[in-house]
Amino acid sequence: MKREGNIWVLGGDLRQEKLAALLSEDGHCVHTYALDQAAPCGGIITETALEGLHRADCVILPLPVAAKPGVLHTPLGDGERPLADIFSRLRPGQFLCGGMVGEETAELAGEYGLTVHDYFRREELAVANAVPTAEGAVQIALEELAVTLHGARALVLGYGRVGKLTAHRLAALGARVTVAARSYEALAWAEAYGHEAQQLTDLAGYLCGYDLVVNTIPRRVLTRALLEELKESCLVIDLASKPGGVDFQGAAELGVRCVWALSLPGKVAPVTAASALRDTIYNMLREYS
Repeated sequence: MKREGNIWVLGGDLRQEKLAALLSEDGHCVHTYALDQAAPCGGIITETALEGLHRADCVILPLPVAAKPGVLHTPLGDGERPLADIFSRLRPGQFLCGGMVGEETAELAGEYGLTVHDYFRREELAVANAVPTAEGAVQIALEELAVTLHGARALVLGYGRVGKLTAHRLAALGARVTVAARSYEALAWAEAYGHEAQQLTDLAGYLCGYDLVVNTIPRRVLTRALLEELKESCLVIDLASKPGGVDFQGAAELGVRCVWALSLPGKVAPVTAASALRDTIYNMLREYS
């Protein structure tokens, strides 16, 4: 990407606030919009209107782009900002990116001749975000469990990016980790790293001994029937994106302690998350140019 680019950061949470600061430190002219509650930062232009948006070299929408259909996600902003108002200010050919771009958002952008490039689908960002997600899960476990992780029995459901890093960190703290996954390849890797391995479809009858269960699979895997097997002191942490992997209503009715830990990178390590986001956007811009 060329130096001293004109970049607009629109909406979002602490990640976008820190991202704007990092981009400014890199020498870009940075404008923020709908980040009204963000801490003041020298060199960043806080915009209350969108008049200059059409001159931007890069427009960065938040993760997720929309809080609800057609409305920009603005947890640090005051009031609603319709996406149509933003898209109508842009010109075809401008580089526009965002995270978790839904079908409705993509269609709306297309009506204005725009394409929203989804940085959340980039593998380098997914890998980078897995680190603070795994560390955040450990933090929650340390805060919520009445026993030490050292010696605790922990079950990790799924062995993708987040599952691998979470299992590794739990084991490094002395937990006895079992990994449950569907693929034989994933189970072989889990065993190669010193974990116990179990087929995801064979959990029934084997859950009563765990102190901690961490789910990373974004579909219902912990049904009410399985939750009934957990001992009273067991903690369940769901790291999966919506709709999650736990029967939350069943957990509440059974009194199972369950933490649905969404968007952990932005909560536990916003600067690290912003740095990963910046690097990913730079990669996208190099490919786009």
